This record gives sequence, structure tokens and C-alpha cells, in this order.
Amino acid sequence: MKISIVKYNAGNTHSVVLALGRLGIDAMVTDDVLELQSSDKVIFPGVGEASTAMKYLTERNLDRLLIDLKQPVLGICLGMQLMCKHSEEGNTKTFGIFNNAVKRFTSSTAKIPHIGWNNISLNPSPLFNKVSNDEYFYFVHSYYVEASSETKATCQYAGVEFSAALQKDNFYGVQFHPEKSSEQGAILLKNFIEL
Repeated sequence: MKISIVKYNAGNTHSVVLALGRLGIDAMVTDDVLELQSSDKVIFPGVGEASTAMKYLTERNLDRLLIDLKQPVLGICLGMQLMCKHSEEGNTKTFGIFNNAVKRFTSSTAKIPHIGWNNISLNPSPLFNKVSNDEYFYFVHSYYVEASSETKATCQYAGVEFSAALQKDNFYGVQFHPEKSSEQGAILLKNFIEL
């Protein structure tokens, strides 16, 4: 099986490679269009800033490529946010795969960014096979994705219920970092690889 991780000048790809390696899965990090098109699964992770990431992707025609992929695609953190329709971060037009807006947390009491372990409430999705409702995953983000009919898990922080996971057709997204979420994160990555 060929697993590709999208290279687009956003951090954290190495952590994803290591997490997959612990599952016995080899993955390549690439921004090559043909390599991504011929992959069985594509992972679109990221830690970074939305407008800078979109500029890199657009310059390499990866924005159109990612929208047109037919194999399972998993967006992680910034990767999921870029799969939405618009981000308040840099007032950035994003892919529009999910019809959700990305907004900045605002709170006078809660610390922004949201960093650390938080529990999620699940809706049915093959991504969460063998994951119990109310399990904890690791989050690092200042922006969140609104909840919608495509939301497959929610989380609460700073008085907001937001999308912890999304799914539409062959596209999946998680706001948390499965590669940093211990055993539950490993289960989720394994579920994605087995889709």
C-alpha cells in the first residue's frame, strides 16, 4: 500500500511519519502531483498559518489536485481547516471541500491557543472504529471549525462546541493530532489506513 503525506511547508509531517512507522506503515512526504495521485491513501497534516500554506499549495497546483482526489484523504489540524470553505486566519479562501467556516477562538477567560488533552463526543464514522465516546485526544489550535452536518465528532473549549472531526465522501478531517494522541490516536490512524 502506498501512503503519501502532503508536503506544503507546514510543520509536523515528521511526527506523522513516526506515528505511522510505529504501526509498521511506511509513508513518503511529497508535493509531487503524480506521486499523490497514485497513492492509496493521502494524509494532509499541518501546523502553520493558513494563508502561507494555501500560497504554497496553489503555486504547485496542489489545491486543485487535493480537491479532485478519489482515494481516502485525511486532513489533520491545519490540514482539516484548509479543507473547509474559508478561514479567518489571514482572511483565507480555502478548498471548500467541507462547507464549514474556520473561526478564531475568542475568550476573556480561556487560554488561546487551545493546547492539551480534551475529550470528544462521537457521531458514527469508520474513522472511530474501536474508539470509545468521550475519549481524550491532543489539541493545539487557535482557530476552530464550526459544527455542521458533516461533523463526526465535537469538542468544547472556550465556550464553543466545534468540529473535532469531519467527513464527506472520501475526505476526512480531525482537528486534534492523532500522531500525538497516544493509543487512541494510533487506533484512528490504523482505521484510516484500513478504509
